[in-house]
Amino acid sequence: MKFYFFLLFTVCVSLLGEKPNVLMLAIDDQNDWIGFMGGHPLASTPNIDKLAKSGTAFTNAHCQSPLCNPSRTSLMFGMRPSSTGVYGLAPWIRTLPEFKNHFSLPQYLKKYGGYQTSMGGKIYHGSNGRQKGDQEFDHVGVRSGVGIKPKTKLVTTPFGNHPLVDWGVFPHADEDKQDYKVASWAIEELKKDRDEPFFISTGFFLPHVPCYATQQWFDLFPDNDSVLPKILRNDRQDTPRFSWYMHWYLPEVRLNWLEEANQWRNLVRSYLACTSFIDSQVGRVLDALEESGKRDNTIIVLWSDHGWHLGEKEITGKNTLWDDSTRVPLIFSGPKVKAGQVCSKPVELLDIYPTLIELCDLPQNEKLEGLSLLPQLEDANATRIRPAVTTHNQGNHGVRSEGWRFIQYADGTRELYDMRNDPNEWKNLAEDSKFRKVIEEHLQFLPKVNRAPAKGSRSRILTVEKDHVIWEGEIVRPEDPIPGI
Repeated sequence: MKFYFFLLFTVCVSLLGEKPNVLMLAIDDQNDWIGFMGGHPLASTPNIDKLAKSGTAFTNAHCQSPLCNPSRTSLMFGMRPSSTGVYGLAPWIRTLPEFKNHFSLPQYLKKYGGYQTSMGGKIYHGSNGRQKGDQEFDHVGVRSGVGIKPKTKLVTTPFGNHPLVDWGVFPHADEDKQDYKVASWAIEELKKDRDEPFFISTGFFLPHVPCYATQQWFDLFPDNDSVLPKILRNDRQDTPRFSWYMHWYLPEVRLNWLEEANQWRNLVRSYLACTSFIDSQVGRVLDALEESGKRDNTIIVLWSDHGWHLGEKEITGKNTLWDDSTRVPLIFSGPKVKAGQVCSKPVELLDIYPTLIELCDLPQNEKLEGLSLLPQLEDANATRIRPAVTTHNQGNHGVRSEGWRFIQYADGTRELYDMRNDPNEWKNLAEDSKFRKVIEEHLQFLPKVNRAPAKGSRSRILTVEKDHVIWEGEIVRPEDPIPGI
């Protein structure tokens, strides 16, 4: 009898001390065109919305950088771009000597929690984390990418006609898309029997360009102008010229070209269609988690690395410090997370790392610059002590509080928007003396460290040197015409 009591006691202690599993779902270039976020009235994302209702959904979450590599580096290593100097599509942070031994999120979970870690699809940028010698994860699975492509580009664009800048519908099967294969990989990972808790990172490529979708997803959205986002003509007349330097010359097209080529509606429908397709893949993975019997002890976190413009502010793409480029979906669900909550407090992707550490009952990592979201996961109205800060290249920062968007560029020029009354950021109030105090309140949250671009920086690097603006190695003069405008 004593033996059985001891055995029962041991089992109970073991269960009480069991670490929760973690399932991470990352989506590339996904803006706020998600049902629960209200970014587009026609957005169709039933699976993501169901996940949001099962936990705490953040409607005012922002990335640390509006570009893949620095955003993902920041999230996975817990440091701001202004602290690492990683601003462009290169370098990979592990090539920088001072960060070679810094614990990434999966490494921390493994060392201090005994987690078995795996990555499929796009978690880091490009081949980062997959190269020979990289030890970010125990297991690296299927690669990311668009998958099947048409034999020739569907759309011919200016600015170099970049092969990735393409969109539209063509005859193919959803099963041939790489994101379908990524979801299938995650499903197989969830079926595995493990002695250790798992950290499964699943990264989807779409709706990143080229955003191709099959007809069934296009059919969800009307082929008329009702799909187009709201814009203000000549919206940027009250913004500093420096706002153009942030994305001076890129393969992404400008709004005027989209309209001239009659491609605006096609691009918007393609983006919406790809978003719905990704939602279906998220649904496949979540169904597999339910079927595995591990749902009750699994923390789910869903995020996107940054947003994407689709004509707003006269551009497509990212690389800006406005909400269209910085605001992203963020959802937590699972143990210790209150269900049915919507949090409007400003939060950052930087907060994911410390949040997961706390949810998994691991020791604090003092090197992290984010703040745990556990107070908000318990009570959506819990106070946040600071706003969200997004950085794009050295000295350019956007500060997003509950009611305001403040931007300061490297040349000292500024923007300020009243987000409660002007959610589209159409009226720049920075020059209005009535709002001087608001600006002063937001200035205190600018990063104290502003590192120069790290060694090996390239792709979308903007610097200011001796009063010269330099875009990817070329001087931009004040009189130079804005490309594509």
